[in-house]
Amino acid sequence: MIGYYIHHHGRGHLHRAVAIAAALGQPVTGLSSLPRPDEWAGDWVRLPLDLPGEGGDADALRDVGANGRLHWVPLGVAGLRERMAAISAWIGAARPAVIVTDVSVEVSVLARLHGVPVVSVALPGERGDDAHRLGFDVSTAIIAAWPPEAGGMVTGLSLDAVARLHPVGAISRFPRREAGAARTPRRVLVLAGAGGDGFGVAAIAAARAAAPEWEWEHLGGSSGRWSDDPRDALSAADVVITHAGQNALADVAAARRPAIVVPQTRPHDEQRTTARVLSAGHWPALVHDHLPDDEWPGLLARAAALGGEGWRSWNDGLGAERAAAVITDVAAGRMTRHAPPRDPR
Repeated sequence: MIGYYIHHHGRGHLHRAVAIAAALGQPVTGLSSLPRPDEWAGDWVRLPLDLPGEGGDADALRDVGANGRLHWVPLGVAGLRERMAAISAWIGAARPAVIVTDVSVEVSVLARLHGVPVVSVALPGERGDDAHRLGFDVSTAIIAAWPPEAGGMVTGLSLDAVARLHPVGAISRFPRREAGAARTPRRVLVLAGAGGDGFGVAAIAAARAAAPEWEWEHLGGSSGRWSDDPRDALSAADVVITHAGQNALADVAAARRPAIVVPQTRPHDEQRTTARVLSAGHWPALVHDHLPDDEWPGLLARAAALGGEGWRSWNDGLGAERAAAVITDVAAGRMTRHAPPRDPR
């Protein structure tokens, strides 16, 4: 039995978990405050939210980080207590061979305290704070959903944790497609996420007005139409304007579409780190700090000229299978510790 903890913020953690669980080919129990998705084949434990209940005062939360050692353990919150008790009860009953955490330092530590090996999912950005280092240090293996050549995606790990880091490539819930021929009129897709974005109505309206020869579609975020399955929209686009979230980029890469990437502000510099790596690499993405006020016709033309085949090394369609192989090895006790690289100092 494998347990898979899925963070409830946004939808990226869930989409990645669904893809990896399908690749595992054995019973996987989801542990999350999110409702069970229809495509989840295994059991599902719906966890209480770790927040004050109705009428609770979120501003009065005390010592949420345990003096900087953890990320979210506010004192006196019944939801947190019930959440951790539910996970412990499931571990005691199911006796899992491994627990995957995407992502929670607290759940990683809780599982390890029960004697269960942990596979953590690393996110991009600066992760050198005490809490992140603790979560990675108690993990038997660490999965990173980017390719090995994307150097610098995560910083701050101990040398020992780096030795247990497995960059498996991007993980998309969609199968990879071949890049299609350009269409007339050309189409641009604005793809925002559920975690908040800067693609407001006024900014997109100004972009449409600046490039009227393009057909525009806006999905997701705070101002676009939400779609649970944007595959058709991605396939129909000649250029995708998106944020630098891992799953959005994985889906764009699976569709083999060139992109204009506008990183959003996230904790630990997550999206800006990804944007810097994209800028320094050979992938078909133009990175901008913000949506430009004008110059849209030239910008879209330059992006379209990149084509989409350069995404092959970012997402070759096998990331979920590689992640599943790491998890299976840990569950079977086959994961060995590699000698950490030498400190160059």
